Amino acid sequence: MALPVVAIIGRPNVGKSSLLNALAGQMISIVEPTAGVTRDRVSTIINKGDQYFELVDTGGYGIVDSDRLSSHIEQQIHLAIESANLVLFMVDIRDGLVPLDETVAQLLRKNNLDVIGVANKADTAKMFPAAAEFSKLGFGDFMCISAKNNLNKADLLDQVFDRLAHSTLGHNPKEPSMKIAIVGKRNAGKSTIVNAMVGSERVIVSETPGTTRDAVDVRFEKDGKTIVAIDTAGVRKKNKIADSIEFYSYVRATHSIQRADVVLLMIDAMVPVSQVDKKLARFIAGEYKSCIIVVNKWDLAKDIAATEDYEDYLTKLLPGLKYAPLAFTTATEAKNVQSVLDLAAEIFKQTTTWISTAKLNKAFDILKQEKITAAKKGKTGWPKIYYATQIAINPVTILMFVNRPDLFDENYLRFIVNRLRTMLPIEEVPIRLFARKHRE
Repeated sequence: MALPVVAIIGRPNVGKSSLLNALAGQMISIVEPTAGVTRDRVSTIINKGDQYFELVDTGGYGIVDSDRLSSHIEQQIHLAIESANLVLFMVDIRDGLVPLDETVAQLLRKNNLDVIGVANKADTAKMFPAAAEFSKLGFGDFMCISAKNNLNKADLLDQVFDRLAHSTLGHNPKEPSMKIAIVGKRNAGKSTIVNAMVGSERVIVSETPGTTRDAVDVRFEKDGKTIVAIDTAGVRKKNKIADSIEFYSYVRATHSIQRADVVLLMIDAMVPVSQVDKKLARFIAGEYKSCIIVVNKWDLAKDIAATEDYEDYLTKLLPGLKYAPLAFTTATEAKNVQSVLDLAAEIFKQTTTWISTAKLNKAFDILKQEKITAAKKGKTGWPKIYYATQIAINPVTILMFVNRPDLFDENYLRFIVNRLRTMLPIEEVPIRLFARKHRE
């Protein structure tokens, strides 16, 4: 059963993103004094006991966007309104009633929506009487809150749950079977591939670089399973990050990698691999994240380079992701996008595989019998492995009991990992390998 949807609607800079974060109890939307930071619909799930609803943050209605995306932002607001069971109509008590508030009110009346008026930035009770003028908008008395200071947050939530009582409040939604983060430099096609996965215009797509600013979680169903695709902002070189919005966008992108089960590193086939691509690849490898390197816009590049040549090219430039499979897509036509989702499911299966101790040690027995040039003799002798056991999944983590952990240098550990990939059903995912001294 779909959860009821509560959309936060209002003109720019009234505090919509602050309210989403306050009600969620965590930082989800980027909050900045600059108007127009939020562009896409950013959502989270709110609950009280066993009752749940989806809360949706939207861009400021009437924003004059510096990147000429006003029509796209407005379309996302309309989509949020169409799906909403309840709207939180937000105004700024400090500014008082302004013409754009009246424009938003007309839009909400036109759609015949259930509305709770919310007067934000009422930091003290002395300010509450000023909210009376908003009753002219036709939605009754506006509740005074301060999203920044959490003032009246609990009262607002209670009112939301009361209003939704006539709807069927959802029960605990299914945990997603897999979270996929889509990362890459600007204009690589991240938002386009998310829309192709979902089959609708869920996030804004534009040729304007930097269109996506936040990390946007998009839930959808495939083969009876719930998947979350995390659309992220395009990453730039550190010395080209222009402002705090871009800095927060980069932080959200790296955090999205950390919380994902599988990462799609989007590569633009029409431009050379950049320092940003290499930086993201190093970060993904350093976090031991399962990854698919998605070469997008392949329809434009396939006549220039052969697939095999391009694979060699990426292996040379992104050596830390040698384990990651490649996929070639044309996201604008949704070509191979569903195959990427199927591949992600296979990768997730590998990274959540538990290998029996017997099977694991059989692989180590084979490895020990081989003539290993990667091993180096230390002052106290050669490195020796007694046995190994798997201690975690996602990433697959293996603990070896050895004679001297200091004899297992980075090169030797890398050699062991590469050999294990050829012998075990984990050939396309990262492996964490630890050595611990065996007490004889």
